[in-house]
Amino acid sequence: MAETECGAVREQHRFNQRALERYLEDRLPGFPSDASHALTVKQYRSGQSNPTFYLQKGPKEYVLRKKPPGKLLPGAHRIDREYRVQKALSSVGFPVPRSLLYCDDSTVIGTEFYIMEHVQGRIFRDISLPGVSPAERCALYVAMTETLAQLHALDVNALDLKGFGKGEGYCRRQVLTWKAQYERSRNKDIPAMNDLSEWLINNVPARDNEQKLVHGDFRLDNIIFHPKEARVVAVLDWELSTIGHALADFAYFTVPYELCIGVKYIDLGKNFSVADVEVIPPLEDLISIYFHRRGVPVQLNDWNFHLALALFKTAGIFQGIYGRFLLGNASQENAYRFGEVVKPIAEHGLRLAKKALTATEPQPSPAVNLFLLSKKGERVLLQVKQFMQEHVYPAQQEVLDYYIKNQDSPDRWKKPSVVGRLQEMAKAEGLWNLFLPSVSGLSQLDYAFIAEELGKCFFASDVFNCQPPDSGNMEVLHLYGSEEQKRQWLEPLLEGKIQSCFCMTEPDIASSDATNMRCSMVRDGDSYIINGKKWWSSGAGTANCKIAIVMGRTGNASTSKYKQHSMMLVPLDTPGVQLVRGLKVFGFEDTPHGGHFEVHFNNVRVPSGNLILGEGRGFEIAQGRLGPGRIHHCMRTIGVAERALQIMCERTGQRESFGKKLYEHEVVAHWIAESRIAIEQARLLTLKAAKAIDTVGSARARKEIAMIKIVAPRMASKVIDNAIQVCGAAGVCQDFPLGLMYSLIRTLRIADGPDEVHLSAVAKMELNEQAKQLMAKM
Repeated sequence: MAETECGAVREQHRFNQRALERYLEDRLPGFPSDASHALTVKQYRSGQSNPTFYLQKGPKEYVLRKKPPGKLLPGAHRIDREYRVQKALSSVGFPVPRSLLYCDDSTVIGTEFYIMEHVQGRIFRDISLPGVSPAERCALYVAMTETLAQLHALDVNALDLKGFGKGEGYCRRQVLTWKAQYERSRNKDIPAMNDLSEWLINNVPARDNEQKLVHGDFRLDNIIFHPKEARVVAVLDWELSTIGHALADFAYFTVPYELCIGVKYIDLGKNFSVADVEVIPPLEDLISIYFHRRGVPVQLNDWNFHLALALFKTAGIFQGIYGRFLLGNASQENAYRFGEVVKPIAEHGLRLAKKALTATEPQPSPAVNLFLLSKKGERVLLQVKQFMQEHVYPAQQEVLDYYIKNQDSPDRWKKPSVVGRLQEMAKAEGLWNLFLPSVSGLSQLDYAFIAEELGKCFFASDVFNCQPPDSGNMEVLHLYGSEEQKRQWLEPLLEGKIQSCFCMTEPDIASSDATNMRCSMVRDGDSYIINGKKWWSSGAGTANCKIAIVMGRTGNASTSKYKQHSMMLVPLDTPGVQLVRGLKVFGFEDTPHGGHFEVHFNNVRVPSGNLILGEGRGFEIAQGRLGPGRIHHCMRTIGVAERALQIMCERTGQRESFGKKLYEHEVVAHWIAESRIAIEQARLLTLKAAKAIDTVGSARARKEIAMIKIVAPRMASKVIDNAIQVCGAAGVCQDFPLGLMYSLIRTLRIADGPDEVHLSAVAKMELNEQAKQLMAKM
């Protein structure tokens, strides 16, 4: 609790400070009795319910909570409950201020009070968290969500809270409680409040028997965050806590989303709007995180009821605040403003109550439920989504304009300056090298979800230093490189100072059979001399491309065909390295990704120390590189397909033909449905492969990897083709990105091996598995 949020004690809340000091000297262990230090008392400006005070004497700091003065509503301001629940939660390590002393003698300062420890940290009043970076903003919301889930996961029976609440029938009691509170404090009749309370009491969920410890008022300004970290260090204001329904408690936490969307709502002088929702994490993400942290399946049964109840409760609380203002005992100076928002909040709650659950309401992705991300993965995914929304998508037009302007200039192989600025921002927020588990701390499954987000924008991977082929090359150096190779090449690649290319495919042989490769690497003393031709060396045209990983033949015919090839690090400025030409993909140069070049090696001499891992280890390295790399390709491909489907849906609503909107034509509607089905199927198979890599490794996940390599590009090609057909002639010109998307995705059916090779591999593995099962039965 920041002392800076304190001011002088307001007149209506003043008490005998000397009496308090004497009492604490006698009853509170460790309280200074040194007369040379006076007791300082300040009042926190926040707190609409129980007045809260900052105490300091000498080096000791405390916080005092008391009841408000004057006539109070029955059952309200139960600070004894606050003290009790905080004491119980502190004993099990839940983040609350430690309760130190309770005083039920109202003669000391005029009301009951309790003392708790002073917790240093940050408290935010504005849900948009101005001044906080997007990445930290997401992390703070995730921390809040996880803390609430931690609370609801506690075993109530293990806490010393016997008789703390009735439990069963919580939702019904809540409706009746807040109806009574509203009626006691109302100054005028509000029909919407009456109608909403009637709807709620008639629609109480059939299963109203959950018994979890609930906070009752879990919101941003009741949280203390660590001074520097995105971590909750204390949850405050437990006045409304009891035993009840966890989903009702969680729905109340999500009320700001509803208020921003449905109500022009004033709180603490801040005008909220839909824009505020757009700068905080999506609600569906918080829902997924909440249920994951609780360790239970996502269940949104009666979600609209709980939201409507939360709004009814909010309106009731605000009416109570305004009522205390009318009585002259409000805890905060701007309490007079709360009366004006009770009616619109109730009206929105009534609209929400009567609305059937629709697809527009928060629906966590089924894939997230089936394949759960790690705690860190959830947080980083939210950060990436936020960064994309705030910085990457708004820069798309500037990046496109750069490449259009420089399409005939050598500058087309350079990165636009805006990409460099975004890279620095991403690096500063820790959103860097996310693809590499040992660096990012993310699993392949975690990164699969992130890669899908990156695939939605053509240059997003570069912003986070996750672009191919650099990501695969960095994996190679990390896994197989020597310490000197890592120092010289991996470190600058990880820092984003240089880029790289990968030279494997050759123009003069059928590269679908990689054992055909002829590029020679001949040992000559302490060097190797390389001769050969490579093409489709992606990234080689980038102005900052400094190093190539080249695969060539070092062995002779007497060795196994899978032991004849090696990988070598070749700096592109080495004499004899020639960038012959950039290869176009359906007419596109693909300059944002450094193009796809034909590269010749003419008597190129490199030190033997540039050999990676050892002679004859090329295919071993290639398999290690291509497994995770294909996962990344496939998830980015799914992101591309999602963007194409979005374009398709937008276009069908904008255009008419033969007297109907395009989506009203059955064939177009079927394209939309089939595209969605195909995307979901491909995503699930890809996530299964990512999970297999995490659990059994790339070698044992070969079948899953081969299957997604086939499925994802085929699916995306079809979805993009549908989108092009819907957009008509516009779909194949530069007015839409569909032509470029199709060219790149169609190429993936050849890149990293043609579909037919992978189909044969899948068939062989399936036959072997079936044969083993048959033998086991005999």
